[in-house]
Amino acid sequence: MDKIIDVNPDIAVELFGPQNNNVVLLSHIFPKLKIIVRGNELKVSGSDEEMQAFGERVSMLERHIEQFGKLTETDIINITASEDDSFYALNSVDSNVIVHGREGKVIKAITPNQKRLVESAEKNDMVFVVGPAGTGKTYTAVALAVKALKNKQIKRIILTRPAVEAGENLGFLPGDLRDKLDPYLQPLYDALWDMMPMQKLMTLMEDKVIEIAPLAFMRGRTLDNAYVILDEAQNATSSQLKMFLTRMGKNAKFFITGDITQIDLPKHQQSGLILADRILRGVKGIDFIYMDNKDVVRHHLVTKIISRYEAYENEVEEAMRKRREEREAAKHHEASEHAV
Repeated sequence: MDKIIDVNPDIAVELFGPQNNNVVLLSHIFPKLKIIVRGNELKVSGSDEEMQAFGERVSMLERHIEQFGKLTETDIINITASEDDSFYALNSVDSNVIVHGREGKVIKAITPNQKRLVESAEKNDMVFVVGPAGTGKTYTAVALAVKALKNKQIKRIILTRPAVEAGENLGFLPGDLRDKLDPYLQPLYDALWDMMPMQKLMTLMEDKVIEIAPLAFMRGRTLDNAYVILDEAQNATSSQLKMFLTRMGKNAKFFITGDITQIDLPKHQQSGLILADRILRGVKGIDFIYMDNKDVVRHHLVTKIISRYEAYENEVEEAMRKRREEREAAKHHEASEHAV
C-alpha cells in the first residue's frame, strides 16, 4: 500500500536537501520503506506502522524547518530518533528568540528596550516605538509580525511609510510609481529578506499576504487580522497619523516606529508622532517604548555618531536659548530707559 505525503512547496527544497540527499538519509533510517520524490510529494511504500511513523517524523522535520529555517543531517538523525517532539521543543527554550530567519539565523531581542517591546506587544494592541537610528525599532517589529504570521495568529502583514522625500526628489527617479517607491521602501524589504526564504517572500507578496505600501495607500481601508507597521512615523503629519491609527480593525496589532531627531517634514508642519505622544500616552491598550543610544545594535561607531550629534544639537539649542535671553534682557533694558 502506498502513502502520498504532500510537502509545503516553500520548504520542500530544504526538506529534500541538495540532490535529494536528505531523502536518501531518510531511506537509510527507514530501510523497510521505499521513498520516492515526486515534485513536492513523497511517495512511500511499506507497512502501515512504518509509514505512520515516517509521516510523523516528516511532520516534525517540517515544523523544524518552519521554525529554524534550515535542516541539517544531524537534525534529521536527532529528530527521527526522538520518540516525541522533545528535540524540537529543546531548541525553542530561549525566550528572547522571536523568530528564526533564513539559513537558521536567530533573530532575538537583544537590548532591554527591545525585550520591553516584545513584552509590550503581547499585552497591547498598539505600540509606539521611538528612538534613534540603529536601535532595532522596525526590525524587531517586523520579526514579531513574521512570528505571528508563521503561528497563524494573523492573516497578513502590512508595512508602510510616509512618502516624504528626505532631501531627495523621488520625481527624478526612473520608472513608474512602484519603481520610484521601491528604493524608498527598501529597508522594509531588507528586514523581511532576513527572515524568510526569497521565494516564499515573493509568493506571500504576490498573494497580498505581505503588503508594502506608502502611507497614503492606507486611506479608506479597514485593516483586520493583521500586523501593521508604520515606519518613519516622525515624517507623518498629525492628520496622516490620525488617518492611519483609525484604520485599525479586529484582531489587529499596530506598531508605529520613528526617530523624532530625523524629521524631514517642512518646518511649518508638526510631526504627528510628537503630537501622538502627548495625546495618546496613558490610553489603555496603547504603549510607548523609548529607545536610546544603549539600544543601538549596528556598528559601534553608530552609537558614537549619535552621541556626538546629540551633544552638538544640545550646544546649538543652548546657544539659541542664551541669545533669546540676551534679546529679552536688551528689550527689557531699553523699555526701562524709555520709561525713565
